[in-house]
Amino acid sequence: MARRDAIMYKPKDSRGTLRRLLNFLGPFKLLILLVAVLCVISNLLSLWGPNLAGSAINEAAAGKGQVNFDRVWYYASRMLICYVASSLLTVSIHAIMMNVSKRAAKHMRQNVFDKLMRLPVGYFDRNQAGDIISRVSYDIDVISTCMATDVVSILTSTVTVVGSVVMMISISLPLSAVALFSVPAAVIYTSHMRKITQPRFVKRSKNYGIMNGFVEEMLSGQKTIQAYAYEDQVEENFDRINTNAADAYYDADRYGVTIGPTMGSINNITLSLIALLGSILFMGGRISLGSISSFVLYSRKFSGPINEIANIINELFSALAAAERVFALLDEEEELADARDAEALRDVRGDVKLQHVAFGYDQAKTIIHDLSLQADAGKLVAIVGPTGAGKTTIINLLMRFYDVDSGAVLVDQKDIRDCTRRSVRRAYAMVLQDTWVFKGTIFENIAYGREDATMEEVVEAAKMAHIHPFIMRLPQEYQTVISEDGGNISKGQKQLLTIARAMLYDARMLILDEATSNVDTSTEREIQQAMRKLMEGKTCFVIAHRLSTIQHADLILVLNDGDVVEQGTHTALMGKKGFYYRLYRSQFE
Repeated sequence: MARRDAIMYKPKDSRGTLRRLLNFLGPFKLLILLVAVLCVISNLLSLWGPNLAGSAINEAAAGKGQVNFDRVWYYASRMLICYVASSLLTVSIHAIMMNVSKRAAKHMRQNVFDKLMRLPVGYFDRNQAGDIISRVSYDIDVISTCMATDVVSILTSTVTVVGSVVMMISISLPLSAVALFSVPAAVIYTSHMRKITQPRFVKRSKNYGIMNGFVEEMLSGQKTIQAYAYEDQVEENFDRINTNAADAYYDADRYGVTIGPTMGSINNITLSLIALLGSILFMGGRISLGSISSFVLYSRKFSGPINEIANIINELFSALAAAERVFALLDEEEELADARDAEALRDVRGDVKLQHVAFGYDQAKTIIHDLSLQADAGKLVAIVGPTGAGKTTIINLLMRFYDVDSGAVLVDQKDIRDCTRRSVRRAYAMVLQDTWVFKGTIFENIAYGREDATMEEVVEAAKMAHIHPFIMRLPQEYQTVISEDGGNISKGQKQLLTIARAMLYDARMLILDEATSNVDTSTEREIQQAMRKLMEGKTCFVIAHRLSTIQHADLILVLNDGDVVEQGTHTALMGKKGFYYRLYRSQFE
């Protein structure tokens, strides 16, 4: 499906995208104005050069065997000064625009990242991480390069073309008419090529996002790949995806690279016509040799930017394709705003109730049908059931990652849709089966979410999670830096760190999703004891796959196909010899 989307994707609004792209340059309008002024001065100096060259040639031709070298040197030296000064100004222009593009790209990347922080969980469920990363890095880099080089080129080319036309007309109107022959041809050709190339640049960016997503997935699952000896199949899959990306790149560039040579051919034909007509005018005494030389130089200056503009357009198409992907992300619908009269949850007791809740990630498929449950404050509620029964979905609804389609979720008799999302989520601490740690010290990882935590509090939480002895054996103890994604510690140790983090976090409700799945049985018993102490006076929701770990729960909810089919204590449910009884027995037989 992703490959088909990449092929069928078409640019939506190039003009609108360009306008939005220019808006990112708005804060730097004074610097861009300075660049425009410097461009005018630089190009005027450069445009004065051919005129001085023509004057020098006329002086040499007028000498009739006795050349006035002083006059020739006069014009030549001034021509050299003009070109050197123009070059120095051009260097300054590029330095300014590189600074502008860097700051604009930084601003754009910050906007994209801030947007990601405001997007609902569903967006990340629907999109590959690699594709998102590609938009933040590759696509914005393409836009930044365009800003750094193409804006200057457009300004320079515009001044050069206008100045060259004025100078050519002042020299010879007939020759100017021939030189301007290339303009309508260039406009028609580039307009035609835009329709061909821009969809291909969009497709190229899309395919690179798909490739980045695949690489990110494979790197995160490298151990599994090796464990199943699946390297050859992964290489074959990557070869196919890489081929698609390379073909998309080639398909875009094979049309793009034809623009420059084609425009060059048009200009060369124009130059040949200028040479032919100029020779006729010279033999008729209607133009001097120096003027012809100056006109030829101006025509080259005129045709050069035309070629440059063709290349710029090619790069601009690529930047617009990248910008469309970035703006598509920025235009994604954010989490629904809190209700106007939404209140923050304060002094949470932990009474949780679900009343006739129905929900589906897709409107065409309902996962939770008619779910009702009561979790009293301070009670341990276990949620069990087969895969796909809706256990994780309930957690998503409790945390308000998604809102219910019908029914209500209440905390302390308040509908959570009438409360701010931030306060609802801050009311819970979470420990998930998929552990997450970040690059930083062990102290920072445990204190995540508690910026005011002291070392004593962190150590106490680590002791309760039974990871303190391990930390004390490390070279820098609590200041030891964990590598990216916790690569220098084991999975079990990462899970213990996240448990310590939850113990430190001051929340009245806990969510534990198979929180001890990566630790040994002995450590698990110790953690369970510590958690019992932690859970005192708090409401705790536990998603359990190993039913032996939740026998002490105050309430066990048994889910099947989105409905609570049984509920009660472990003893009561086993006595019924129903669905829970069969689940429990299946784990020991």
